[in-house]
Amino acid sequence: MKRFVDILMALTASILLLWLIAVVAILVRMTSPGPVIYWSDRVGRQNRIFRMPKFRTMLTDTPPVATHLLDDPARYLTPIGSFLRKSSLDELPQLWSILCGDMSFVGPRPALFNQEDLIGLRTAANVHTLLPGLTGWAQINGRDEIPIPQKVQLDVYYLQHRSLGLDLRILLQTFLKVIKRDNVSH
Repeated sequence: MKRFVDILMALTASILLLWLIAVVAILVRMTSPGPVIYWSDRVGRQNRIFRMPKFRTMLTDTPPVATHLLDDPARYLTPIGSFLRKSSLDELPQLWSILCGDMSFVGPRPALFNQEDLIGLRTAANVHTLLPGLTGWAQINGRDEIPIPQKVQLDVYYLQHRSLGLDLRILLQTFLKVIKRDNVSH
């Protein structure tokens, strides 16, 4: 049932937001050299690596590490990168990952391939059995501001309590947090 809902929602969102996707793509192209889409190697269900698309918010010479590991993340942002991140518009291409079955709307956010600490803790707690999500319980309870062990505890909560009702609650709270731009550090 969850997969059916994901496909239906992703198709609907893709159609309704096609104009916005096109506008963002044009803005990314106009404001910095390089590709419009950044393909990031991420860890999916069962720790399988998949390529996750995002609108590019960082300069092309940015090291491939989590943003919080950069010395000065702001110096790597494109002219519209901060806005795209704070508004979560950089995440729109992930509708493709949902349609392909690499992601769900709700689940733990996919780790970067080199975030061994996060991957290890999630594997030990069986969180790696879940399909990663565009948003999740950890995102609405802290997002960029919480340490990795706490993030994994929130992922475990989702693993143990997942349901259609919880997914709907997470989606609604995500929408509200995006509107308020809560818990975004870059």
